[in-house]
Amino acid sequence: MRDIFLLTVLGCGFGMTAGCAIGKSDTFTFTADLPPGFAYQAIAVYEPAKGETCTVPGGRGTEVGFNRKWRETYQPDSEILFYRTVSGCPLVVTRIKLEINSVYGTARRDVGVDTAGIVIREELEDQYKRTFNERGESIFYGQCQWLFRTMGPKRRIVKLLDCKKTDAAGELDRGRPFSAYTLDQLPGRTVKMKVSLVNEELPYYDGWWLRTPEGWRPCTGRWGTQNEEFCVIPPRFTDFMMPDGRKCTVYPACTE
Repeated sequence: MRDIFLLTVLGCGFGMTAGCAIGKSDTFTFTADLPPGFAYQAIAVYEPAKGETCTVPGGRGTEVGFNRKWRETYQPDSEILFYRTVSGCPLVVTRIKLEINSVYGTARRDVGVDTAGIVIREELEDQYKRTFNERGESIFYGQCQWLFRTMGPKRRIVKLLDCKKTDAAGELDRGRPFSAYTLDQLPGRTVKMKVSLVNEELPYYDGWWLRTPEGWRPCTGRWGTQNEEFCVIPPRFTDFMMPDGRKCTVYPACTE
């Protein structure tokens, strides 16, 4: 445990500098730049510090949540503590679990969710470790897109959020938005997740909707029901219901 705390003060020497002031902090800030109507939830996960043999009964108190009630109260900045002691066991933060959320309808269930994450380690290979700018800020990027499908006997539209990692130029990368840091990088600094939104929505099931000049039409006829099904030739179409209750034939315009 003593070795971990030393990470926050290494390099300060005898003179007090801006870098030393950062290094002596016991927190870092996580924040997010998200599209309008989006919000994040964060869970800071703590584990026994290096060299500790203690455990926390049932794992209680080893996770700290931020923006749990994001629909009612949302704060874009979250101050993350590096160390906690729970049941007498010294703990250190090892990762941040992130959820990206957005509401698309009026029902409580009308929300799209996808995940992102941050890993924090004592040591990382340089190829995995993110860097900070002169303002003490590190940014990692993502891109989200809405996917739609129908569900239930009324063929009600539901929407799913699909978020992917990108670079600063917006080029898609593998996996979900993600970043990694070492403990000694973070004191007093800010980590930002910056996410953009693709304007075009796409069907969740490839080949189950047909693009027309008026918009997307859901196919049926493959398995003999009126539900959304894989398109046949010539195509046969079904209707559906929008989240607001309208009966429609084309998405997103509703009527042709």
